[in-house]
Amino acid sequence: MSTKISPLAGKPATDGKLVDLGALVAAYVDLKPDPSVSEQRVVFGTSGHRGSSFERSFNEWHVLAVAQAICDYRRQAGVDGPVYVGIDTHALSQPAFESTLEVLAANGVYTFVSADGEYTPTPAVSHAILVHNRGREQGKADGIVITPSHNPPDSGGIKYNPPHGGPADTDATSWIAKRANELIEGGLRDVKRMPFAQALKASTTKSFDFLQLYVGDLGDALDLEIVRANGVRMGVDPLGGAGVHYWSAIGERYGLNLTVVSEVVDKSFAFMSLDWDGKVRMDPSSSYAMQRLIGLKDDYDVAFACDTDHDRHGVVAPSAGLLPANHYLAAAAWYLFQNRPGWRPDAAIGKTAVSTGLLDRIAAHLGRPLREVPVGFKYFVSGLYDGSLGFGCEESAGASFLAKDGSAWSTDKDGIVAALLAGEMTARTGRDPGEIYREITAKLGDPANARIDAPANHAQKQRLSKLTPEQVASKTLAGDPVVEVINQAGGQPIGGIKVMSEHGWFAARPSGTEDIYKVYGESFRGKEHLERVLAEAQTMVDAALA
Repeated sequence: MSTKISPLAGKPATDGKLVDLGALVAAYVDLKPDPSVSEQRVVFGTSGHRGSSFERSFNEWHVLAVAQAICDYRRQAGVDGPVYVGIDTHALSQPAFESTLEVLAANGVYTFVSADGEYTPTPAVSHAILVHNRGREQGKADGIVITPSHNPPDSGGIKYNPPHGGPADTDATSWIAKRANELIEGGLRDVKRMPFAQALKASTTKSFDFLQLYVGDLGDALDLEIVRANGVRMGVDPLGGAGVHYWSAIGERYGLNLTVVSEVVDKSFAFMSLDWDGKVRMDPSSSYAMQRLIGLKDDYDVAFACDTDHDRHGVVAPSAGLLPANHYLAAAAWYLFQNRPGWRPDAAIGKTAVSTGLLDRIAAHLGRPLREVPVGFKYFVSGLYDGSLGFGCEESAGASFLAKDGSAWSTDKDGIVAALLAGEMTARTGRDPGEIYREITAKLGDPANARIDAPANHAQKQRLSKLTPEQVASKTLAGDPVVEVINQAGGQPIGGIKVMSEHGWFAARPSGTEDIYKVYGESFRGKEHLERVLAEAQTMVDAALA
């Protein structure tokens, strides 16, 4: 009933099998996808198309087709400004960037690429789009980010951000994926392309300093003066990711006591410790993957890390070690909504359906609206864009929030501001985020939460994604009356079911990549009650699937 932890979890990545980078990049060019095989088609998940060149799920043909499909989409959607293109440090990202630029240049699309080949965090692309589009009715920009996020070193990914700066919604991604697959089926005959060297020198290709824009504007989102004045000792591990050179620039620009643990970029990510399943995964919310920074917790007032494209965060506090994502998100929301007078008084707290119920209690306690949405940061974009949502977060350690004046800062997840907020919290309150979390739970209740994975075949996963509240027959959950059963949040399907009582809840949804379903559970009555919640959850779901 629980996730099986590998005996290699937490051990150095060199104890496992590191990816053969030469073979990986060769497979990107040499292997062609078969569009008749579903696993080799273009599929946009919650954050773009991802895959591995070894598995023919992320190869040159995929990227060429996606880039052309984005060009076609822009034309029919009337997006006529420049494209801002970002890239992370995965080995497949550089060849994918080259493929993307070859297509954009051949299509005559005005393209901004990072100055001096600097890596580009996802939030830096989002922020650049928003800055470009302020006050514009025409010539609006959009963006492409080449990243598979925190996924293993053999992964590649590409995602599209429309002019609102955040992840594209399903209408856009479905259109792009359908068109890309048509192009692959047609042997790429309708893909326009020019050699990379020529594309790099094209009149439409321009150099852009993402780093200077993002770092220069960072004081709009955070009170870094109070961090500097209080001399908060901060440590950061970029995990060899896209923000690797941003942190020293931030420290220098704002006079912060900020130590960068390592600026090493190693595309095999051999410096990592292995994740729960024995794989290399740059997940800053995983205690197994974060062993290097956890070991330094007593050296700093607060420390943090970000994943490869820097859209996720992990925070290490002396009082608590690595904070579970739900703990830090609760502390961040509690702090922000009491220290951002420039935000609208009705600005809401946003959370996904599987994030902690403590956020519900914080919203009620602070008199703020709560906006619950399905899994996927795209559901927060409109609120972050218009200022009606002050803070949006996912239990997988993704979050973003408004600038101090209530304007949009980044409408995509921003691991950099989420991490640095820990320094601001520590400076202003004199307590680290772990201590702040304990103060919250003393007032509002101390939830225990967990996630389990259970096997499910394709047919069962399909049934689970379409479950209705009427199919859940039980009227109690771990001894408490069921108060609500939902399969939607914010008017959108959650892809599963959520059952709630006054003191606990569970949500079950199928995995998009594995033959399992995931059960998220939480209890405000303690760990033993949580075990009952999870056990009854699996019984209810199994009965409904049968």
